[in-house]
Amino acid sequence: MPVYQSAKLIDDLQQKTELFLQQAVSEWQTMPQPKLLQQPGENQWSVAQCLEHLNSYARYYLPEIEKAVETATQKSWSAGEQFTAGLIGNYFTNLMMPESKGKRMKKMSAPKNHTPAASLDSCKVVSEFIDHQEKMLDLLEKARKIDLNKAKVPVSIAKFIKLKLGDVFMFLNAHTLRHIIQAERAAATRTLKAMSSS
Repeated sequence: MPVYQSAKLIDDLQQKTELFLQQAVSEWQTMPQPKLLQQPGENQWSVAQCLEHLNSYARYYLPEIEKAVETATQKSWSAGEQFTAGLIGNYFTNLMMPESKGKRMKKMSAPKNHTPAASLDSCKVVSEFIDHQEKMLDLLEKARKIDLNKAKVPVSIAKFIKLKLGDVFMFLNAHTLRHIIQAERAAATRTLKAMSSS
């Protein structure tokens, strides 16, 4: 399994999360609501739906991560120099990772409880997404002081399965990137359609 320098891994995840946050503030927050809600095609998600899907995961995982950090702190599981990805965690992260440049991502069906409605309050969705990225940055900073191998988080689809905290951070980061790319495509498709019809 892949081995990472813990501090460098946290740095990398923070940098990527900061980019997600900056994009949300500079792009999604200023985008007109009709564009945020416009689906690029039949059964394809709008920008708002992509972000709401991510919000639905954050509502579960952020509190669970916070609990894991608190438990690790109470048990004095101090940070180790290295983090070793777990078998299941590494599989989930690789599953979420966008494919190489020029290739489309593999299609996956979202669980029903994580499938967003087409009708959404886009302003609320974007605001919540921003809040979640800010919270993630805070949790990543707190995680610097604890052992990413020992701290565990239950998986949303099967809570009896617990993943290493480091794996959960990596999975969520890859999952966010996957749907940010999807949202960018939705926005670009909408722009191209508007240009072709004018």
